Amino acid sequence: MDVRDCEAASEPRPPACAYVASWWDMVLKNLRLFPSNCSALTRKIAAEYRSFTSKSFKERVFPPLMNMLIYFNFYKTPLVDLKRPESKIAHTVNFYLRPEPGVLLGVWHTVPSCRGAEAKGKCRCWYEVALHDGNPIIVYLHGSAQHRAAPHRIKLAKVLSDGGFHVLSVDYRGFGDSTGTPTEEGLTTDAICVYEWAKARSGRTPVCLWGHSLGTGVATNAARALEAKGCPVDAIVLEAPFTNMWVASINYPLLKICQKLPRCLSALMDAFKEDKIVFPSDENVKFLSSPLLILHGEDDRTVPLEYGKQLYEIARSAYRNKERVKMVVFPPGFHHNLLCKSPLFLRSVRDFLSQQWA
Repeated sequence: MDVRDCEAASEPRPPACAYVASWWDMVLKNLRLFPSNCSALTRKIAAEYRSFTSKSFKERVFPPLMNMLIYFNFYKTPLVDLKRPESKIAHTVNFYLRPEPGVLLGVWHTVPSCRGAEAKGKCRCWYEVALHDGNPIIVYLHGSAQHRAAPHRIKLAKVLSDGGFHVLSVDYRGFGDSTGTPTEEGLTTDAICVYEWAKARSGRTPVCLWGHSLGTGVATNAARALEAKGCPVDAIVLEAPFTNMWVASINYPLLKICQKLPRCLSALMDAFKEDKIVFPSDENVKFLSSPLLILHGEDDRTVPLEYGKQLYEIARSAYRNKERVKMVVFPPGFHHNLLCKSPLFLRSVRDFLSQQWA
């Protein structure tokens, strides 16, 4: 036996009564704290009850209901492993960014198809370095529901990749496997984070903010914030945009009934104010100077063409250089999600950006 073992064995152990006394002291201490703990718990329950009863039924129900309808982020299909994008789209890597504490954003980086063979087997570091290879970069901000692996979003990424673009497909907070809860301010912060991350690694390669549907509101919010910081984005593409969330929502099929019910309409407006959901693209474009391309389909029933046209007219009136604003209207057949299937699509985007970045 080791000498230290012998010494340890020879040390006197505390008597059993000492353990009992220690346990009894702990019991007495907890008993003394019990009244104050009960009092604190009672106060907390009372405060929660007062908070609940102080709000009317519409104040308790409408804000969370509107939040659910606008973002629809609980609808997470298709069921795929977002950490393995290669199962859905070639020459793509998954990574995560942290825009603020407690929030982690999932991002897919798809390199241009012309570099697809070279990208095989490469790690994230290779993809990051590839961002300054001179091929333009798209930060893609998707619409509501689903995530970055939705079929129509993968289709768009493939088309842009084949067209010579890097594509950074972002899931906002609360979407896909990104953590956090969606809010307008939060989604805007997420978009700015990814844009600045890409810009810091792009060298002289231009970076474009591309928003689709809900993402168009996120894109104009982010672009306006960056413009205010003295860092206007290199270009903005708005695919199926709306003027502001109030106009878009009140014409949403499920909510059109509210137009005929004044009290319901009032509750809806109060819910928007409560949740601070605006996405005011019609106001944002008045403060932008970046090249702006609007894409819209004639047969878009989700966001009617008239909204895209209204936004275009507002932007064109506000911009000093009218040549920096352009709108392309696509013929019927591509609806809300599939403009990228049109033969006109890629050519329109490339021609506009090439002209603006010449």
